[in-house]
Amino acid sequence: MHHLPSIDAISEHYDAVLCDVWGVIHDGRAVFPAAAAALVRLRAMGKPVILLTNVPKPRGPIPAQLDRLGLPRQAWDAIVTSGDAIRAELAHRAPGPMFKIGPDRDRVLWEGLGLEFATLEHARFIGISGLNDHREKPDAYAQTLQAARTRDLEMLCANPDIVVRVGDELIWCAGAIARDYAALGGRVIMAGKPHPPIYDLALRELNQITGKPVERARVLCIGDGVGTDVAGANAQGLDCLFIASGLHGEALLTNGALDPVKVEAELSTAGATARYVMAALA
Repeated sequence: MHHLPSIDAISEHYDAVLCDVWGVIHDGRAVFPAAAAALVRLRAMGKPVILLTNVPKPRGPIPAQLDRLGLPRQAWDAIVTSGDAIRAELAHRAPGPMFKIGPDRDRVLWEGLGLEFATLEHARFIGISGLNDHREKPDAYAQTLQAARTRDLEMLCANPDIVVRVGDELIWCAGAIARDYAALGGRVIMAGKPHPPIYDLALRELNQITGKPVERARVLCIGDGVGTDVAGANAQGLDCLFIASGLHGEALLTNGALDPVKVEAELSTAGATARYVMAALA
């Protein structure tokens, strides 16, 4: 694994980038200026940048959200979301009925699919975009999951992330509930990172942008999630640049600097590998 001082050190080896958003480009409150500048620079070199995010919404509202956070449009060519990837599975099961878990702000995920909503007792499957309240913890759903498992309901999870960092705070995501349901023996379907559907969408998008197939050996994945970004890149046979801060905060740093021993241990524990590592994208 190579510790990079700058993305420029490897830019000549790649023709396109699939870049994670939350934790790499922003922290949920503000954009990291150096990361934004790095993506703008890559695009100026003629390398398309696709933002690959596990946000549980279709891509429609995402550009405006990134605008508000301060990410320039010059930093990306296209956006592919976990919400995009799971909607085909949801549509296939319409009209359901579906038991919904998730906040009202994610309602765009379910719109236009012909789904009917129902109580758990009358539902044919569960759809989850996130916890109903960001202050909740996964154990608040223990009884619901037990009841769903008794009925052998399938769960479609729109966001495989376990947690996300908002500033200095870690917020539980839908992936934590899906993890707990799977531990009960429940059937779980996910399409976001690290699962194949989101990469299939992203590579199709990339080929449309370039007008020709891009060699997989010339595609670089950038991300801060070991179990999502790095594991997904590994499964796809794509090179990965691991961003050691972001989700992990200061945990993989020592005195503010990247700690290679801690990074190797974190990746090894998850059975993941990264060709490159940086403390933060720059």
